[in-house]
Amino acid sequence: YGTAMRIGTNHGSLSDRIMSRYGDTPMGMVESAMEFLRIARAESYHNIVLSMKSSNPQVMVQAYRLLIKTMEEEFNECYPLHLGVTEAGDGEDGRIKSAIGIGTLLEDGIGDTIRVSLTEDPELEVPVCKDIVKHYSVNGQRSTVNGTSSAVIPPIDKLPYSPFEYKRRESFAVDNIGGAQVPVVIADLSKMDTIDPVDLQQIGYHYDEPTDKWTIADIAADYIFTGNTLLRFALPGTLKVIVYPGAWEQGLATSAGFGEEALVSFKEKYYPIYDDAGYVTAPAKSQHLNFVMVDCFGDNTTVNDFTHLDALANDPTVVLCLSSQHPQPMIAVRRMCVELMNRSIKNPVVLIVDSAWQTADEHLIHYATEAGALLLDGIGDGVCFGMTAASYKQSSVNTGPSKVNASGRNYIKSTSVEAFINNTAFSILQATRTRISKTEYIS
Repeated sequence: YGTAMRIGTNHGSLSDRIMSRYGDTPMGMVESAMEFLRIARAESYHNIVLSMKSSNPQVMVQAYRLLIKTMEEEFNECYPLHLGVTEAGDGEDGRIKSAIGIGTLLEDGIGDTIRVSLTEDPELEVPVCKDIVKHYSVNGQRSTVNGTSSAVIPPIDKLPYSPFEYKRRESFAVDNIGGAQVPVVIADLSKMDTIDPVDLQQIGYHYDEPTDKWTIADIAADYIFTGNTLLRFALPGTLKVIVYPGAWEQGLATSAGFGEEALVSFKEKYYPIYDDAGYVTAPAKSQHLNFVMVDCFGDNTTVNDFTHLDALANDPTVVLCLSSQHPQPMIAVRRMCVELMNRSIKNPVVLIVDSAWQTADEHLIHYATEAGALLLDGIGDGVCFGMTAASYKQSSVNTGPSKVNASGRNYIKSTSVEAFINNTAFSILQATRTRISKTEYIS
């Protein structure tokens, strides 16, 4: 009668027979669905939609990718796919998990329908779906809210990694970034008018003035970016500062005037950030750690010209900070990382994601999709999230709970843009299983 059927595999309810042969794996999920698909095809029944759901975005993404590969190899065709992260949770965690899983696949061009499954009232799920989908279609065209570059992203002949299993990109360690270290979080404080010790509470550092001591939270940022601002107070022991070259050179000169001890202390706490061309010709560089920004396939990038990367290759002090002004920034950054792998460039990579959206939910979903998709593929030794000047101003004026917190229940309430972004960064690392900072509850 033309009735359609959904064949849905759930990661948490595989049969004993499948478990005994394939284990608790994406391949087990795929084979479970393929058994029913073969029966349906034998009966010439094709009105089928498939789903591969898991509460773990990493497993979910791998299962869908593997399902497509298996269908192509066995049937030479694919059936429509329904995307979803099952029992994702509530509040920001539920939205982040859903955005990472669904968004990663949509970025790959995979998926025909989506469902966000929250432990909240059902009517709260649809707005999240709409926020995810609108990243990919504006009047039939890709959204250009976060990028307008018209540069062509070169095709990939062969992936240097498997999209069906997790393996972190190999890198060497520079200070506490890369190698076997967990991904670091860099807090962008450059848009704040002033920065005082009390402001660091927003990123996990609580200063007690009577005892002159710092308390460090589990979700304390590892670095802060302050632009051209040098701080006028002693920093917590674990926190380091990233500044533009001019400010860094100024700090060197000022510190030298106070003696060798002050100069050494400054060099251990402050590090410069350059663009890629500026670093190559910079008159002064840190002997320990330099951050170098690379715009992946922007309008000023010459297609297939990677000489700027070769000039930085394997410099033991360089951490690459990748971002993109392309309308498909995640794809552009991933393509650049493929080039790094193909060229055996093993410098650590920090993912820089700026958002030009308006609401807290939109920002959250943007960060989760752009950075989460890369982290699931093993790309990223750190993250730094920010907002465009206009979005930051809108979110900062008359700051209230709805402007700096995702909709639904939030277990960690944000009181500023900086706190919201910092909480989001750690939640994304948690959802991708790359850095655990809190207890996770599966609904």
